[in-house]
Amino acid sequence: MPPTEADWTPSARQVERDALRRRLRLRSGTIATVATVVVIGLLVLGVTSSPGWPRVKEFFFSWEDAKAAFPDVLKGFGKNVLLFLIAEPLILLLGAAVAVVRSTTSAAMFPVRLLAVFYTDLFRGVPTILVVVLAGFGIPALQLQGVTTDTFWLGCGALVLSYGAYVAEVFRSGIDSIHPSQVASADALGLSHGQAMRYVVLPQATRRVVPPLLNDFVSLQKDTALLSSIFVFDALFTAQDYASYNFNYTPIVVVAALFVALTIPLARFTDWLGRRMMRRERAGAR
Repeated sequence: MPPTEADWTPSARQVERDALRRRLRLRSGTIATVATVVVIGLLVLGVTSSPGWPRVKEFFFSWEDAKAAFPDVLKGFGKNVLLFLIAEPLILLLGAAVAVVRSTTSAAMFPVRLLAVFYTDLFRGVPTILVVVLAGFGIPALQLQGVTTDTFWLGCGALVLSYGAYVAEVFRSGIDSIHPSQVASADALGLSHGQAMRYVVLPQATRRVVPPLLNDFVSLQKDTALLSSIFVFDALFTAQDYASYNFNYTPIVVVAALFVALTIPLARFTDWLGRRMMRRERAGAR
């Protein structure tokens, strides 16, 4: 009877190597932990022992003001999250559409391609805060019939336009990364250019650009706070309102903590997904 997996036992040399690897991992982990604790401890000691720390603690880290402002700040933060959830799918649709238009080669589509190039160049060049301010204050001043003057929706549209330009370039880089043989194969199967783009190119391109797209959405979640500049009662505007009446900036620190608590898990997921896709590509290359 041939030997089975259950009959296999590691050699003494293999056991020794595994034990050595475990000791090295434990040693590295211990050194990293101690170094981290020491560095953080020194930073905390340096900040808390500075001459101005008592005043900073009073105006930025007041527990009483944090508790007083937290319910209103949390309610405003819900508006930031809602804005993110509304803007994200719209940005994806706009970015994908612009990227597909810029990837066409038809002479009849040249004016549309030119418009797409102008759009991406313009909104990638203008700071997002300026787009938000111009949309929030400029559009209502035009007094256009049937156009909303709600700053929430105007700010949302400004974020969609601004981030749509960046996402379009991300999608276009994914489309350009697909080997021309894929399109040639689709053409040999009788697919039109639109069908090849829909069924062959875009699915592969989307999988490749997921990590950079997630990075853009981490930035988008933070930039929802820009709408406070056009008087949207989000978390930052609520914190600033509290600070103006109570002369204490602790609520702004609370807002920062809420954004960190929301963005860090998404950032870690982005890193994990990027490493996973890299391992898959390396495995496929072997």
